[in-house]
Amino acid sequence: MRSRSLRLFFASLLGALACTARAAPHTVPDTLDQRLLACATCHARVDGRGNPVNDSFYPRLQGKPAGYLYHQLLNFRDGRRQYPLMTYLVDHLPDAYLREIAQHFAALPPTVLPPQPSGLSAAALERGRRLVVDGDAARKIPACVACHGARLTGVQPNIPGLLGLPRDYVNAQFGAWRNKVRRAHAPDCMADITARLSLEDVSAISGWLAAQPMPPDPRPADAIARPLPLACGSDPEAR
Repeated sequence: MRSRSLRLFFASLLGALACTARAAPHTVPDTLDQRLLACATCHARVDGRGNPVNDSFYPRLQGKPAGYLYHQLLNFRDGRRQYPLMTYLVDHLPDAYLREIAQHFAALPPTVLPPQPSGLSAAALERGRRLVVDGDAARKIPACVACHGARLTGVQPNIPGLLGLPRDYVNAQFGAWRNKVRRAHAPDCMADITARLSLEDVSAISGWLAAQPMPPDPRPADAIARPLPLACGSDPEAR
């Protein structure tokens, strides 16, 4: 009888402990990593196996130069760059917190993404390659590599890489510069360059860039030959 009572007692105790465990509240750590998980919904998409995919509109943030990320967050907040969702997210954040966010993503290893098929003709791809690598002196269009680095992976601390970006995103940014919904501090070099490009040029550049494989180590370069071809308000060192 005593043995049966003990068994009932321990069974009741285990049941009570299980209920207590189920009832314990789930606490979410209040860390920057946790707060920025929402960014991954758009900026760090993966497939069913957890591999990164490059078929969406949004660019990756990991490993980009901290200065570039910081100034883009400021631009969204202060109205120089227009995208309602981003403006809503950063509208009330102070400079110091935006800098902390930028430094967080800049410190992460860059994601190596597969190239995208362009669907362009060989002639259009060659046109894009020439503009990226050589520019067009007759139209005062500098080569992309002159500012974004010989590997096109960007330059510390303020110049972003151009490889691994979705073609639709690149097209949209050229459209934003053309329509003055993306701006930088004067002199706005990218707005000036975009005004000299035709729509065919833009399509060729974005298609060629998206079709290029990323290098195994796509981190931004530490430095680039200066002065740059154009003064650029988004890169204070170039002014």
